[in-house]
Amino acid sequence: MKLPMPQIDLLEKRGSGAADEIQARVLGLLTALYPRNDLVERRRDNRYPFPCLIHLTPVGRDGHSLDGEEVVVVGKHLSEHGLGFYHPAPLPHRRMIASLEGSRGHWVAFLIDVNWCRFTKDGWYESGGRFLQAVLSPQETAESEEARGVTPVDAAGQTPVLSAAEVVCYS
Repeated sequence: MKLPMPQIDLLEKRGSGAADEIQARVLGLLTALYPRNDLVERRRDNRYPFPCLIHLTPVGRDGHSLDGEEVVVVGKHLSEHGLGFYHPAPLPHRRMIASLEGSRGHWVAFLIDVNWCRFTKDGWYESGGRFLQAVLSPQETAESEEARGVTPVDAAGQTPVLSAAEVVCYS
């Protein structure tokens, strides 16, 4: 037996035509974003909205050394095993370090395998992937070097590549 979904009044009824129009449009948007359906969630983890900026740093084939320019993307969802995000251009790398800013300016980072991507109708890309391991964020490294007065470039003006020994992994 199916029970009817309860109706929630999101806006206080004021009796004015403008308030009714606002309420109708907001409810229309929410209905489009969160449709009521009986589809079974196939994912094993709960996903949480994560509308924050994420710094993605490509890594080389060894999975540790930095290999390319950092890209800043917009988060969509976060779960215990991965994340989804939006970006304006195709990503040339599959393995990246995803750096998320945590409390008090500390960075939380994960080696991620970006394993899916789709083009959206608005000209953006939506991608996602699974976390492979927790790592030290290149953001944290750059900030600590700046605090110590170390310039984060080598003598040739290039950003240095971290060796596997310099990347601290937490298992």
